[in-house]
Amino acid sequence: MTADAALPSDTSLVDALEPADAPDAAAVLDSAVALDSERAVDAVATLLRGKRAAVLTGAGLSTDSGIPDYRGEGAPKRTPMTFQTFVADERSRKRYWAGSHLGWPVFRQAEPNLGHRSLAQLESAGAIAGVITQNVDGLHTRAGSRHVVELHGSLDRVICLACGQAFGRDSIATRLETDNPVLRDPKNIRIAPDGDADVGNIDDFVVPECTVCGGMLKPNVVFFGELVPTETFLEASAVIQSAEALIVAGSSLAVNSGIRLVEQARRRKLPIIVINRGVTKGDGRALHKLEAGTSETFAALAYRLLG
Repeated sequence: MTADAALPSDTSLVDALEPADAPDAAAVLDSAVALDSERAVDAVATLLRGKRAAVLTGAGLSTDSGIPDYRGEGAPKRTPMTFQTFVADERSRKRYWAGSHLGWPVFRQAEPNLGHRSLAQLESAGAIAGVITQNVDGLHTRAGSRHVVELHGSLDRVICLACGQAFGRDSIATRLETDNPVLRDPKNIRIAPDGDADVGNIDDFVVPECTVCGGMLKPNVVFFGELVPTETFLEASAVIQSAEALIVAGSSLAVNSGIRLVEQARRRKLPIIVINRGVTKGDGRALHKLEAGTSETFAALAYRLLG
């Protein structure tokens, strides 16, 4: 039995979508190896050859698909909706649904980029054990990846908090536009990584209700202050358990759900590779840190590993 066998007992509280401690810049200098891009990819390819890697992805992987990063350079400061506020405050729900609806068409039209496609190629060739994503855009699956754990859910589904009934996001979007004609002609939309957008007056906005029980509807994504479902975290843990290396790509690991998985890999003494522009919470645990874009790096790795 490994040290990680006791981990499920941790998941009830520690895997909430809450900020982790700030990245330790000193640890980056002491423990992570920052390499020039070509030399870095060569080193990582040599390390991964013959191994099956787990991949943990964040918002940085989807920036090349037109979905902005939360914390990358130039990202606007924003206060994300918390689960507690969404449930407790009707006006906040109105603002959330209005903004989320305006962002949804742009979010929905995003296409998988070279990074997503390269990961699907690597998985098909047996080099990837599975993808654990913190993103809610569904782009890994659309790119062809088969074993994907959506750690924070997916924006294309809506659930009732009372009865559990699930709805497709497009059907909810149709209801929103029927009940709120102002939404049919949105202008100057600025999309956020979770599909939200800025809106104006929402006093008369009609929030959708469950057609089965009349309960409160919520996109099937993990809000700040909400727990990652235990079964989802266990599925992600199983991917780490089955792998011989861990690649973290496009994530600053600023929330606990991601850093817990990195810690599992560290306990198993797996080699950890971090691909991200800027400091991450996992840099001090990384064998290699690549200060590079995710799309070009995964494409280069696929070229080296698959020939």
